[in-house]
Amino acid sequence: MQALALRLSGLDPYVDGAIRIVAFYDTLMRRRVDLPALARASAGLAGCVAGVRLHSTGRAIRIAPDGSPASEPAEPASSTAPITLDEEEIGTAWLERPGQPSQLDEVLLDRLAIAAAAAAERYGPARTTMADPALVELVICSDSDEAVRARALRLLGFAADLPLHVVAVRSEFPLDQIGALVCPARPVKAAPLADVGVILATTVDPTRLPASSRAGIGAAESPDRSWRQARTALRFATPREPVIRYADLGALALLAEIPQDTARDNADVAAIARLAGSREDLETLDTYCATGSQRRAADLLHLHHSSVARRLEQIAKTLDIELTEPTGLTRARIALTTWRLLNG
Repeated sequence: MQALALRLSGLDPYVDGAIRIVAFYDTLMRRRVDLPALARASAGLAGCVAGVRLHSTGRAIRIAPDGSPASEPAEPASSTAPITLDEEEIGTAWLERPGQPSQLDEVLLDRLAIAAAAAAERYGPARTTMADPALVELVICSDSDEAVRARALRLLGFAADLPLHVVAVRSEFPLDQIGALVCPARPVKAAPLADVGVILATTVDPTRLPASSRAGIGAAESPDRSWRQARTALRFATPREPVIRYADLGALALLAEIPQDTARDNADVAAIARLAGSREDLETLDTYCATGSQRRAADLLHLHHSSVARRLEQIAKTLDIELTEPTGLTRARIALTTWRLLNG
């Protein structure tokens, strides 16, 4: 292969240049240089400003051909390349060449991006959102001792004393995308565990969760406790309220602690189970319980309030609960929530 490359380089100056660039970056990677050194070497090789930016830090490293920091403001990039690690884009590399790009700029940037990904992985925790599920499990497992948990957190890129939220997620979207959305400033890690996605994040913006996803958010306490809270909160998530913070549940969280057999035997819950055979009735009751008002429920259901009143009258008979009274409405809300917890 080397002999073939040499013959080709003798015939084609482009091939000769490309081979030299590949060899140049292979040498840099063997020497384990860091990102600033990579940018400096690339700028010298390219003869123009070279830049590298990792999404996790947002800081741009821009070096002029003489090895000094490039002046501001930055010129428009003449060529760019994504820096990828574990099939996730973690940053960008670029050149700021005046005029038209060189024929070999694409090769140079490709090798720079590969070397930058290796440096990012070597000189710090992997900047990808996806994490080793085994490490995540060590962090959130209640059986892990504090030394093991602290080591796992360090390997994931978190300080042991850093406030950390655990988020339990069910979604059709890739976990790495969800993690980047709900915690755009990082640090954030994600991993699948059984049928639930786990996200570890220092901050969480629930408004950025993709549509049709469900999530439960634990408090920023010990990770194992936050994980239990997140799983509980996820059980309360519904299409109407797809994201639930455990802290917002208050006393409602106690419903998740009721033994399933006890809950099923309750007369109100059993009545909701019978009502669930009618999707129309269940939606009407759910909307009324959420609003506490027949007129507001009618607006959401796009029905006349008299139609909603008739439905609720029939539902009240089925449940044997007076829905127009505060106590009856409370009973219906609790029974409906408990039935949902039983049925996932």
